[in-house]
Amino acid sequence: MKKLTKAEIDLLLDKAQEARDHSYAPYSRYNVGAALLTADGQIYQGCNIENAGFTPTVCAERTAFFKAVYDGHRAFRAIAVIATGEEQGFPCGVCRQVMAEFCDKDFIIVTANRDRSKVDVSTFEQLLPHSFGPKDLGV
Repeated sequence: MKKLTKAEIDLLLDKAQEARDHSYAPYSRYNVGAALLTADGQIYQGCNIENAGFTPTVCAERTAFFKAVYDGHRAFRAIAVIATGEEQGFPCGVCRQVMAEFCDKDFIIVTANRDRSKVDVSTFEQLLPHSFGPKDLGV
């Protein structure tokens, strides 16, 4: 695992918490923020944005990835995700699939609950051990 320092983890959680404040979640009231660290050290923030139809809803993690990809980034080191719940909010299946597109097995995922009393650091491989991605298509 490409280790993150405590300072890097704290910075990512700070940025994720800041992003959470921009969340639009009038239906679930489950606000989520994410901070994505690129391989070259830039941080992209994202928040969840809900829609009354629910299907068009986008998660914080994907918002951060899509912003970074739009800016030309394709290599990522870590993401921090912080939600409003008592428990950590782990990335959903759709977000994990986006990670499978852009991240290697050592990509670091930091999750925290609302007050950071519960923090978990894992790798993408630990979170999704049998992922399907570009490697499976010979790309």
